[in-house]
Amino acid sequence: MTGEATLSTSTSVSTSQTAAIAVTGLSKTYRTGFYMNQLIKPLHDCSFTVDVGETFGLLGPNGAGKTTTIKCLLGIVSPTSGEGSLLGQPLGEPSIKQKVGYLPENPYFYDYLTAWEFLGFAGQLFQIPAVTLKERIPYLLDLVGLSKDVARKKQLRTYSKGMLQRAGMAQALINDPELVFLDEPMSGLDPIGRFQIREIIRQLKQQGKTVFFNSHILSDVEAICDRVALLVKGKLVCQGRINDLLGIEQTYWVQAFGGNLDEIRPHFDEWHIISQGNDNDSLHWQGHWLDAPDRCIALLEKHGACTTNLGLRRQTLEEFFLDRVHEADPDAATVLRRDAQSVANMK
Repeated sequence: MTGEATLSTSTSVSTSQTAAIAVTGLSKTYRTGFYMNQLIKPLHDCSFTVDVGETFGLLGPNGAGKTTTIKCLLGIVSPTSGEGSLLGQPLGEPSIKQKVGYLPENPYFYDYLTAWEFLGFAGQLFQIPAVTLKERIPYLLDLVGLSKDVARKKQLRTYSKGMLQRAGMAQALINDPELVFLDEPMSGLDPIGRFQIREIIRQLKQQGKTVFFNSHILSDVEAICDRVALLVKGKLVCQGRINDLLGIEQTYWVQAFGGNLDEIRPHFDEWHIISQGNDNDSLHWQGHWLDAPDRCIALLEKHGACTTNLGLRRQTLEEFFLDRVHEADPDAATVLRRDAQSVANMK
């Protein structure tokens, strides 16, 4: 496997001037319950750096602690332990916020403002001169693909989820930030919208800006990120450059069709078998990262499936993600595989 290429989560954090983000031992604990005597720890001893100009993706299943990480970095919540810096300043330093843009996963918008008014309001919070806003707002609307006519006339309460996401992206860039945090920026967008957001992130990188974002759409992460880190149950499982993590073409890939689903299902996790839906009541199968593909083929054929293709290729980021989550949290991996199967069956 490619695990040897990953960076240790205990590696000391660089404090060089090239680090846009640097954290060491970041942890967060919440007290809950009627008597506040129950402890929830969504973040455990996380250490990582993000260099200036880098696009960094933080991955993880739901509840892994990704949003908590961003909130700690931005000073929205205070970490229980650990330390860090943004652009060379300690976490929570007010002056650094002038250089930071942020799109939350579930942003709140003032319903009765238009997008133009909302962006103007956000610009005033940054004390951006009116003459500058007059030029920047239409530029950002064009950048995110939001009609200027709609932005001037329609209130935000009439916007679709995708339109609101575009307005939120424009808001995150209103102050021309050096460092941009995006929490699920592709959420609610159609394929065209996702493409536009990817292109915006690429443009930000070309301008030398640093982008830190979470996303469940791993194909987008694989396409635009320099490095990624995987968070499971609040712990960093691995981090590194995508090419180092995914390695070379050493993944066996097997395709088959047919077979008895009830008999094959118990082996899904063991052989990383993914049912790819059915065609005329004939099930299609796909397996990956098979150390012994001959045994997988024998198993499928034993239960009535016919192998049609076998080859070597590199793991996708999604496959790597599912494998590592399974190692750290088998229950979460089962849910993710089931969701992936549901999506595949709808295609």
